[in-house]
Order: sequence, then structure tokens, then C-alpha cells
Amino acid sequence: MSNPLPHAPATAVQRDEVDDALQQVEHQLSLLWRRARSISHQLSRQVHPDMEPAAYGLLTIIRREGPIRLTDLASCVGVGKPSVSRQIAFLESLGLVYKEADPQDGRAQSIRLTDKGEEKMHQVQDARRQAFRERLGTWPLEDVQTLAEYMERLNAVYGEGLIKEAPAKDDTAVEAPASEDTAKDPGDAAQ
Repeated sequence: MSNPLPHAPATAVQRDEVDDALQQVEHQLSLLWRRARSISHQLSRQVHPDMEPAAYGLLTIIRREGPIRLTDLASCVGVGKPSVSRQIAFLESLGLVYKEADPQDGRAQSIRLTDKGEEKMHQVQDARRQAFRERLGTWPLEDVQTLAEYMERLNAVYGEGLIKEAPAKDDTAVEAPASEDTAKDPGDAAQ
């Protein structure tokens, strides 16, 4: 008769090692998210002193996606339309975005950056990219590429959860720590 007990301690050790590794990942992600929120706050203030980070995040999406409907914009960030609508009204008051009739549906409106909004975002995002160059420029290219690949995988896993959990019509969602806009630019994580 075989006795499974000798294998049990190895399994427990592996479980402990996995738990320790996951705890380190959680700690490092929490630290990254706190720093990303801080950077996002700084970036939004560079666009306008009264701007909140959520509004800056919307500007980056609008800039990347081009004209976008309010409903699609709310879906991108996983919050209700009322929250996005308030931020868009603020951005309009600053002259950074405007609404136009949607060419595919005359009843709907698309939101786009104004020339002023484009200029401001260009300045801020250039500065952000320079900060990334300064921080990661000494890393070997292979390490930067590996980091980007792992971050893409992590964002994909987190994105799957957002699709299932995003509220459809309410305004109760908690702002995610800048994860909705990480598709192409590594600096987008700081939104």
C-alpha cells in the first residue's frame, strides 16, 4: 500500500511558495497603483490646475480613439455615463473637447479633442514619455520588452474581470487605478 503522506509536505511547501510569490505580486502592484495615481494626478494638473485624474484619463482615450460616443467612453473606463458626462462637461468648459453629431447616427454625439486639447495632451504625453525614458532607458531592451509582455498579460487578465463586473447604468463604480487605457503606450498606465 502506498502512503501519500510523504508528498503532502512538498505540496504544502509549494502552496506556501506560491502564496508568498502572490503576496509579493500584490504588494508590488499596490505600490505601482499608488504611484500611478500620484503620477496621474500630476499629469492632470499639467493640463489644467483644476483637472481631476479621471478627466485626464478620458482625454487620453479620446486622443487615442478619436471621436468617441459618451456611451463607448464610459464603457472603456468601466463607469456609468453620469460620471463620464460630468467630466466631459468640465473638459468642454476648459475648451479641451467638443461634441459633434455622430456621422453614423445623427441622434448621437461624438466627443473629440479641440486643437487646444490636442496641444495640451501632446505636451503632457511627450513629458511623460521622457520620464519613462529616464527611468527605464538604462534597462536592457530585452528586459523592457519582457516587462511590456508581462504587463500586457496581466492587463488582459484584469480586463477579463472588468468586462464581467463593469456596471451598466449606475454611477457606483470605483475608479480603477489607471488600467483601462494601457493598450499601446506603457505610460498610459499612469492615468
